[in-house]
Amino acid sequence: MVNNQKFQWDAVYDVAVLGFGGAGATAARFAADNGAKVLLVDSAPEGHEGGNTRYSGQMVGAGTDFEGLKNYHEHLAAPLKPDKKVFNALIEGMANMGDYFRKYLDVEPVSMKKLLANTPSTAYVTEYPELPDADSYDAYLVHSGVDDAALWKILRQKVLDRSDKIDVWYASPAKHLIQDGATKTVIGVQIERDHVLRNIKVNNGVVLAVGGFENNKDMIQGFLQSSYLSPIGTLYNKGDGIKMLEEVNAQLWNMRSFESLGQFHGLSLRQEEGARSTYALNVFWQESSTGSVIVVGDDGTRYFNEAEMNRHGHIYNHGDWVVPLNQNHPYMIFDQQKYDELKNEPDDGLKVPGFLEKAIKASSITELAQKIGKKPETLTNTIAEFNFMVEQGKDYAFHREPQTLREFSENGPYYAIALRQNMLNTQGGGRRDDHAQVLDPDNQPIPHLYEAGELGAPFVNKYTTGGNVADCLISGKIAGENAAAVKQELPVSGGINLNDVSINPNFDATSDEDNQKYSTSKNQYLGYSNQGMGDGVVVRTTLSDDGKIANIEVLKQTESDDYGLKAVQELPKKMIAANTYDVDAVSGASQTSKAIKEAVKDSLNKVR
Repeated sequence: MVNNQKFQWDAVYDVAVLGFGGAGATAARFAADNGAKVLLVDSAPEGHEGGNTRYSGQMVGAGTDFEGLKNYHEHLAAPLKPDKKVFNALIEGMANMGDYFRKYLDVEPVSMKKLLANTPSTAYVTEYPELPDADSYDAYLVHSGVDDAALWKILRQKVLDRSDKIDVWYASPAKHLIQDGATKTVIGVQIERDHVLRNIKVNNGVVLAVGGFENNKDMIQGFLQSSYLSPIGTLYNKGDGIKMLEEVNAQLWNMRSFESLGQFHGLSLRQEEGARSTYALNVFWQESSTGSVIVVGDDGTRYFNEAEMNRHGHIYNHGDWVVPLNQNHPYMIFDQQKYDELKNEPDDGLKVPGFLEKAIKASSITELAQKIGKKPETLTNTIAEFNFMVEQGKDYAFHREPQTLREFSENGPYYAIALRQNMLNTQGGGRRDDHAQVLDPDNQPIPHLYEAGELGAPFVNKYTTGGNVADCLISGKIAGENAAAVKQELPVSGGINLNDVSINPNFDATSDEDNQKYSTSKNQYLGYSNQGMGDGVVVRTTLSDDGKIANIEVLKQTESDDYGLKAVQELPKKMIAANTYDVDAVSGASQTSKAIKEAVKDSLNKVR
């Protein structure tokens, strides 16, 4: 919080939205539609904005039966009790999500349940089919595809369509809220712009939509009692919203609530700290969780049913599904037969390249235990107990179905793969009301302060597919519209002069949106694609005099730095060598590969 008598403003806006993810894009769009001049900022550089929405599966929690959805979500929350008004606003939005898609996203919703009808995967939509009214729940898509950032691109385009009302600043993290000392009204925000703190006056409302603290180790330890969790989504959610909320004495809630995702109950191939998780293992669900394979925790013993359906990291615990105390060094253990099965599994285009190459090999269980830092006698006993239960046809420890069990071979070799617990997102943040206003410890709104999205989301216990994305759309709209409303003139306090609107004449508040033009010369053609996981791909293809592809330059791309960047570097070379855009995709980067191929194809079409 900043509260100081000597003050100069660098720019003035009606609404400031902090965070350009799904919730922030939505809030900015609806604030602009309600007459506000909006500043939308994000800590990520251009092309890496989008928060967790960009990396999500794009499924949006929905349905049509309000009472059924309400009953289902009450049982998801049980035995905890969500805030009634906020909870009802969320369910009302889900029950009307079809109209939202048509009216505000300009698409006809695609029902995930209908796409998966009569397949076992239908359970992934409801996630808790045993709960009352689970059938009322659905997940909507903007088209018949997932994991391709299609929803995010629509939300981003809605912002770009309002460029006359919305200024966008990238690589500009919000650092502090500016609060009047007497009235506690949030009247502005400090934003770090080109390494300088800029004071932005905000007339009507500030919307916090900066996401959670998935990339803040101290907060993960303090709030979640875990040493480290591997982030699945954006690397830019670092808990800045929590810090700003604490500065203005906001009431925090749901700080222990978080979600995971991945193989087993939310595990993935162990990566170095700070890298995004490759949360889908290099194997189909069925092959990695059946047969002679187990997962062991820090002490070398099993700690869950490996064949259990993933429920966003929750595992069964004495009648309920809870997020477990995470293991620091879990391992997947398997024998040679399972290794061969995994190696021969068909590639579905979603596998993590080099997964089996990470396997640690040993001739005996004792040797394997020593290599992975487990007590040999403990791991030996774990395998022996597992084999005994296979003989008995019953997993007495975790009730894995008999058909998923197979004894480990008596002779080696044996294998281990290091895993790490994933972090999908946190739910904690400021307690909000049904108008998206942030509340103080007395449950009173902090004037002019609003919140949307995963920061302070209302999910308190069990979670199901699409809930957070739905909340981004619902709370984002509520926050944007309320923040845009013109407020009554506030009195001048003994702190900052609220009526002092003198502006720094030397500061350029121009929007960062890309207006770059790309040049061409003889035999050069530009191509564009809006596929991929970023904000689009622009290429310049150069042809030789005899019409062959001589060069392909990727002029613009904002794909992820892992497999996406690999495709950017490798595909143009393949296309030049083959003299065609139609080459095999780079493993692990199917969406990025699709974008580059489409862009090059578009450039070649212009030759004619």
